[in-house]
Amino acid sequence: MVEYKNILFCTDLSEDAHIAFLHALDLAKKYDAKLHIFHVPHSSYAYCRHIVDEHVPAGSEGGEKFFDEEVQKVAEDALKEEYEKRLGDFKKYTYIVKSGSPDVEIIRYAKKNEIDVIVMGALGKSEQDRLVHGSTVANVSKFAHCHVIAIRNPAKQFTLPGSMY
Repeated sequence: MVEYKNILFCTDLSEDAHIAFLHALDLAKKYDAKLHIFHVPHSSYAYCRHIVDEHVPAGSEGGEKFFDEEVQKVAEDALKEEYEKRLGDFKKYTYIVKSGSPDVEIIRYAKKNEIDVIVMGALGKSEQDRLVHGSTVANVSKFAHCHVIAIRNPAKQFTLPGSMY
């Protein structure tokens, strides 16, 4: 039987993330789970993207040395503005803002906080970043210790040329 106690919803505040939020919140309500609303603000100080916890030096929190209180506050305010009303009367949630490479920070947080499932949008804001570094969803899916649910935006569905699908 599936039982979720901790659900990690990852957002880049994109349209796809907003759709994924509806699924994450629904799961949290269904399982009476805690919803962790997680965001990594864009940073020009990206570090090695394919590192997972066991390869990061002890005591290292990745890119946090480049993170200041103003960035933290702006990001937390953006999360509250976007999701507070949508949460309604649901009270089992927390906002988390981290600095660094999104896939690495998601995996690190999920392991450290005993996350049972990660929910995220299949596509996000940064198409150019995906071309350079690969897909955050693909990297998280590959290295996460738990289930990863990637939610597609129905408005962005496409078919391959010459495909019957």
